[in-house]
Amino acid sequence: MRGLFRWSGKWWPGVIPLLVLWGLAAWSSTAPLENDLAGRSSAALKDSVLDKANVIVDGRDVTVRAEAFSEAGRSTAVGAVAAVPGVRLVDDETRLAPEAKPFVWSAERDVVRVTLGGNAPLPAVKGKLVEAARDALNGVEVADQMALARGAPAHFEDAALLLIGQIGKLKDGKFTISDGEVTLSGMARELGGREAIAAALKKLPEGFKVAGNEVQAPPYILQAYKDPVAVTVTLSGNVPDENIHAVIAGASSRKFFDEKVVDNLKTSIGAPAGFVNAVVPALGALSRLSTGTLVVSDREIKLSGDALYDAAAAQIRTALPKDVPQGWQVKAEISVKPQAAPVDPTVCQQLFSDLLAKGTIRFETGRADIDRDSAGLLDRLVEIAMRCPTATIEVAGHTDAVGEEPANQALSEKRAQAVIGYLVQAGLPAERFTAVGYGSTQPLASNDTSDGRAQNRRIEFLVR
Repeated sequence: MRGLFRWSGKWWPGVIPLLVLWGLAAWSSTAPLENDLAGRSSAALKDSVLDKANVIVDGRDVTVRAEAFSEAGRSTAVGAVAAVPGVRLVDDETRLAPEAKPFVWSAERDVVRVTLGGNAPLPAVKGKLVEAARDALNGVEVADQMALARGAPAHFEDAALLLIGQIGKLKDGKFTISDGEVTLSGMARELGGREAIAAALKKLPEGFKVAGNEVQAPPYILQAYKDPVAVTVTLSGNVPDENIHAVIAGASSRKFFDEKVVDNLKTSIGAPAGFVNAVVPALGALSRLSTGTLVVSDREIKLSGDALYDAAAAQIRTALPKDVPQGWQVKAEISVKPQAAPVDPTVCQQLFSDLLAKGTIRFETGRADIDRDSAGLLDRLVEIAMRCPTATIEVAGHTDAVGEEPANQALSEKRAQAVIGYLVQAGLPAERFTAVGYGSTQPLASNDTSDGRAQNRRIEFLVR
């Protein structure tokens, strides 16, 4: 026995290397099998609708872990793995994805990105929505915060894709689907965007309805800037149609007799009621400023700049709110331009002549009422008269030759008196002015043409 024990004591340490070799042999024979089964089992799941699929192989036993989106899909996936040749046993650790009640999905746009949130019904649908958002927004960052859940309404994918196609029309805002109800909020990027989105929503698939649309239109803006250095008036922004565009352009050319009108207006829907009846008098007020800015935004008018004299500033502040339609707000921030240095009568006469060569004081046809389009020109005449405070001035009225001469003479004198009335209202002393009517006795051009007659109908300032 002792001898045997001594022999065993020498033998058993040699068993350890044999066991290691046996284990390596066993592993080297099963590892390729497990890798092969894992690959073929994963391939069998390729057409299954699963999320987070994972295959674990132990010998010839396979464990399948995944989230399925229906009982049928779950059974089909497990059956596909069980049918793989060589698989002995399938341990089903799949589970159904959670069901969302209600099923909510959203697309939200801010300044820098679009965020897709809520739920998507399938991985493929989720991917399609993300790609559609990237395509629709042309480089804008798309953040995917969607979870996967069951319970989507029928035609969900079509409804979500339709909304994603409209999100480019938003400056900021959010589209939400909750079961079959669609809600929208935010600000449209451009005028007409709100209406375009509303039109697209009429194509929502069956089973969906708009529960709330709070998308707002951007402000409807028209701007005008009078630049005395460039001698321009620049119009920009929106007008509702070409007819109103023509009215505004025509009024601008009459009111701004000396400035070049730069017309950058564009036609856009969404103008507030009374738009043209607010813009035209506002342009008239701007024409009376030396330099100024007019901003018409929705139903608010903001006018700022320098009037040519104190009374003009007060008149503009008082008159403009009365001239615009009811419901419009006026904010007038009018200061007064510093008065220029006095000049002698000779220079004063030259200034009058130069100015009246550029513009004509207009009157109502056959009457002595001054056309409001002439306010800007008259204010410039007031400014010149203030620069020669000691000069006396004859205001001479002239008509064309149409009609009887006594009537023309009387009309020309009344028109000269109306101009003096404007000057006196501006703060100039009445005794400095004399009204004289010459009728048609001093024509500048032939009365045989309309252009000639227009030249003959005029007011002249003569410094005495």
